[in-house]
Amino acid sequence: MNLIIYGMIICGIVIMVTNIYRFHRFVKGSKDVFSTGSQKETLWEYAALSLLVFFLVGYILVAILGKPDFVIAGILFGGSVFVAIVLSLIFYLIATIKDNAINIAETLISVVDARDPNLRGHSRYVQNVTMALYDHLPQEKKEGINRVSLEFGALMHDVGKLGIPEEILNKPGALDEDEWNIMRNHPRLSVKIMQPLKSLREILPWVEYHHERIDGKGYYGLKEEEIPYASKIIAIADTFSAITMKRSYKPPRSYEEAIAIMKDAAGTQLDKELVDVFISIPKYDLLSCVPEGVEV
Repeated sequence: MNLIIYGMIICGIVIMVTNIYRFHRFVKGSKDVFSTGSQKETLWEYAALSLLVFFLVGYILVAILGKPDFVIAGILFGGSVFVAIVLSLIFYLIATIKDNAINIAETLISVVDARDPNLRGHSRYVQNVTMALYDHLPQEKKEGINRVSLEFGALMHDVGKLGIPEEILNKPGALDEDEWNIMRNHPRLSVKIMQPLKSLREILPWVEYHHERIDGKGYYGLKEEEIPYASKIIAIADTFSAITMKRSYKPPRSYEEAIAIMKDAAGTQLDKELVDVFISIPKYDLLSCVPEGVEV
């Protein structure tokens, strides 16, 4: 009987350690565009983590100093399982909420893309390519860039085109200087649209500066390390999409042509290290990023 009692308590301890580890990873990974980032939210997270640690200490003390019976062991084991189930449910619900939010954003972006026949599917394409590039980055390069936030930033990078007149978006010929000045303002219009949402503040610079160039000849004159790293990632995806998508004024380029063009742009327009990572991504992985209905 003692073997069963202590076996249940040890299993409870192991499950509680797992619960603490899962919750810690969840808190660390939840600092994205769907997190308020408020002090109150942080306090609640630390309070919950502290309680989990407190329970774990209680389990250990009972195992070492107490004289538990079968009922106590059952309560401790059941309690650890209950916490594990509740955490799993919470994680699932939050993941579902985030997926739904992304779906709503994709619907909004489809409205943006629909205003310009040349851009239909472009934002989704950029989103997919951005995440493919992110997944192939070395782990140290991913530090400081939340995956969910980057995905949302890539999806919303052109939302400012809602503020660009359709006669400019749909102009069949080349834009004149005044029209280009209006078009070049779309990243800042994106920021203006998203700014009222406090949770999006992290990604605003990423969106605003995704048209900057390493040599400083981009929309707003930032160069090299002045450009947010996430913006450089989105710029790679945006460039690949622009080259490979069919437009009314040009045919699509092949994967091989796109890679050659991007190699030439490395160090001037695009970040060279990121281009090196990008060209290492298997061709199939990039081709699978093309959204349904997009011609490439």
